[in-house]
Amino acid sequence: MIIELRNIEQTELFGRKLGRLLQKGDVVCLNGDLGAGKTTLSKAIGVGMDVEDYITSPTFAIMNQYKGRLPLYHFDVYRLDGWHQLEDIGAEDYFYGDGVCLIEWAETIEEYLPKERLEISMTFGVLDGSRILELKAFGDRFGILMEELKI
Repeated sequence: MIIELRNIEQTELFGRKLGRLLQKGDVVCLNGDLGAGKTTLSKAIGVGMDVEDYITSPTFAIMNQYKGRLPLYHFDVYRLDGWHQLEDIGAEDYFYGDGVCLIEWAETIEEYLPKERLEISMTFGVLDGSRILELKAFGDRFGILMEELKI
């Protein structure tokens, strides 16, 4: 599914809607170039999940945890040196745990990701501030979720 978001406000609306729909155990993978809006989308998803803390990119921490309607585990795997760093922090416990995982730069760890997940690839649109989202569902749960996300 392809979605065009014309400005940051539409990106935030989409993220809040997605955040409201996410359930325990969901994994959302965010891919795209630097500056494509992965962290902006992550913040909006957090708002939709009732996270009150300010969400920042966990670039150097690898993972930040937030309290909301469900726990939100926000990963940034851009700077990983290898799989062992994910294993060291017990990433599988989070991937299959009681919260929601958002993973920025997920394409770099594709072999390690759960089979069931939602992948969102973000690219720059033609208009200033616009973004193109390509959503891919892996598993029945995410196929249903994509139907609910249609704008």
